[in-house]
Amino acid sequence: MGSDEFYIVKQRALPEVLLKVVEAKHRLACDESLTVQEVADAIGLSRSSFYKYKDDILPFHENARGKTLNVMLQVDDKQGILSAILSKIAGCKANVLTIQQSIPTGGIASVALGVEILPETSSTNELLSEMRNVKGVHYLKILGSE
Repeated sequence: MGSDEFYIVKQRALPEVLLKVVEAKHRLACDESLTVQEVADAIGLSRSSFYKYKDDILPFHENARGKTLNVMLQVDDKQGILSAILSKIAGCKANVLTIQQSIPTGGIASVALGVEILPETSSTNELLSEMRNVKGVHYLKILGSE
């Protein structure tokens, strides 16, 4: 195995130490006044473990900035739902590149979106959460990132 190979692993399969490193990085990013030692103590992580893994693990979507995120949604066939989704994307300062919508069947439409994640875009997790929370969205799946 090469040192630059990447894997996508479900969160439940990760050792607790790696999850704590992700949590520590998040806390440090949210509050720049905190030190690594303070955060490590608060979550029960050794500083050496933090420094050992900090550059090797990051949330999948954090690495998507400057790329295109392709998502599939299943939505109710009702007026204004697609507009609400597009408004959430704009509100998170991302850019819609492509939209493909199937002909609705059974009151449900499938929508594929290509969304450009820009440097000024809110966190990708926040963007996805905002889209998922639109009333009438039943399903959101990430198809990939380019």
